[in-house]
Amino acid sequence: MGEELKEKLFNKKVNGWESVTEQEKEEIFELSKNYINFLNKAKIEREFVKESIKLAEKNGYTDIANKQNLKAGDKVYFNNRGKSLYLAIIGDESIENGLHIIGSHIDSPRLDLKPNPLYEDSELAYLKTHYYGGIKKYQWTTIPLSIHGTIVKSNGEKIDICIGENDEDPIFTITDLLPHLAQEQMEKKLKNGIEGENLNLLIGSIPYKDNKISEKVKLNILNILNQKYGITEVDFTSSELELVPAFKARSLGFDESMVAAYGQDDKVCAYTSLVTMMELQKVKNTAVCILSDKEEIGSMGNTGMESHMFDFFISEIINKMGINRPNVLDKVFCFSKMLSSDVDAAFDPIYAGVSDKLNAGMFNRGINLNKYTGARGKSGASDANAEYVAWIRNILEKNNIKYQISELGKVDVGGGGTIAFILANKGADVIDCGVPVLSMHAPYEVTSKYDIYSAYKTYKAFWME
Repeated sequence: MGEELKEKLFNKKVNGWESVTEQEKEEIFELSKNYINFLNKAKIEREFVKESIKLAEKNGYTDIANKQNLKAGDKVYFNNRGKSLYLAIIGDESIENGLHIIGSHIDSPRLDLKPNPLYEDSELAYLKTHYYGGIKKYQWTTIPLSIHGTIVKSNGEKIDICIGENDEDPIFTITDLLPHLAQEQMEKKLKNGIEGENLNLLIGSIPYKDNKISEKVKLNILNILNQKYGITEVDFTSSELELVPAFKARSLGFDESMVAAYGQDDKVCAYTSLVTMMELQKVKNTAVCILSDKEEIGSMGNTGMESHMFDFFISEIINKMGINRPNVLDKVFCFSKMLSSDVDAAFDPIYAGVSDKLNAGMFNRGINLNKYTGARGKSGASDANAEYVAWIRNILEKNNIKYQISELGKVDVGGGGTIAFILANKGADVIDCGVPVLSMHAPYEVTSKYDIYSAYKTYKAFWME
């Protein structure tokens, strides 16, 4: 009697792999294989946008600037300065009934070059950096790093840079003290062991052959760059160059059940939402996919979600459907529903003390819903209402998709935020909905292939509702 009642009343939390069929396992591994291949081509936001547009155009999407009118079934995208991307499929129902939005971000913690980065010290050449987003600085020393990004010369010429990813390329690194001389360093608190100002990239040591000049190693590096890219030192001032780990995305574990890669926060959700949208042909409500920039530093700037560029995109859709009038944009947002598809911290038994295990996201338990984020007393949180949580639960349960609802760590231990509050402030119903991650914000993050597949199924079910 008790067992039957327990079966009926308890919220059962089980490992998803236990109920996976062989066919589903093949689908899970195939999706993750494609994800790994995509990650290795798109480590920074500009590369992610470029690859996404290729995929979108292959699947029938058109730049909205090239469309005069829009009707149900049309597929359009808007490229925001090459660093964020919005895509949409026009639905059968009136857009005034609201959008179904899935929003991810494609920027990740990294090191950016300073505007004047190049210097020589003791016959070694370095590039100075400024870290981007929340990192543990010590994790970025003594690992192979690659340089990605864009240099724009004053005449408008744009030069794309990617050095350190091919086996034939050189790589770069940031040095650290040997243990024999690090007694003072190791007495410091972990967060101060490596100073941000000392995250300087080692890039060369051969001097230019001319005994009459100083800074010969720096000159040799500039000469190499000038010969290869046609740039001079001043061109660094109008560049966006990012240092990211040169590690390849790989399957992890003897059972190959996980993915290890840089930048899975939040490219794991961005990729699954993108490929899901590519499979949609006909939707009831207009479906929108957001691939945003700058989330890791507060979503500010004209490529972040705090800008009005997304509003502009939706306004363009409304204009080209011929239904614009005062306040219609506000009405569209107020009736919209959104999944803020951002990752959450996975429970790590090695560091169990920071988590409330009852309310922690677990590997292999499926998609992770986070009703609210924020810190301390939910400060800065977008707190989804019960009605919307129930509506999402209904979609997941009727599609037999495993899910879990969690918080980001114990109360007062930490906290975090996503783009959820930005769309919620426009009036949309929003909940965070993503993949649990181990070692979040580290140079090498880990996810479960089962959870990646669950995200893919969740996003498809949401858009098809």
